[in-house]
Amino acid sequence: MPDTPDLSKPRTILAFDYGLRRIGVAVGQDVTGSASPLGIIANRDTGVDSAQIAALLGEWRPTELVVGMPAHADGSPSDIQEQVEGFIEQLKVFGLPVETVDERYTSVEAERVLKNARQSGSRGRISKDEIDSAAAVFIAERYLSSG
Repeated sequence: MPDTPDLSKPRTILAFDYGLRRIGVAVGQDVTGSASPLGIIANRDTGVDSAQIAALLGEWRPTELVVGMPAHADGSPSDIQEQVEGFIEQLKVFGLPVETVDERYTSVEAERVLKNARQSGSRGRISKDEIDSAAAVFIAERYLSSG
């Protein structure tokens, strides 16, 4: 069956939703095709917190890294695509394969899901950090479902 993952070599991925201030992070694995939010990494004028990325890599031991590639609704490159490509280059120093996935609407979907949970009473106030991390979950799951 072509859609059955090769369980002899399970993959664990870290997925990133790049933003100019915050980078949402999620961990996913192909055995279940699911992902969980891990929070955010600071992205300041001084650069991305590489020590925090290294700590996450040490904790989760991913086999791949996945970065959401932003694009406009029509598929044309987003205004921050160049910064995302720079971030991808930074990730390559960790020696793991870095893949990209179309991230269109992941932040919108993440915010919608979190707001629905809040309206149902299952959660309280929603922070931008939670939206960014939830968007990384959608990026991870989109990548895992693509094979």
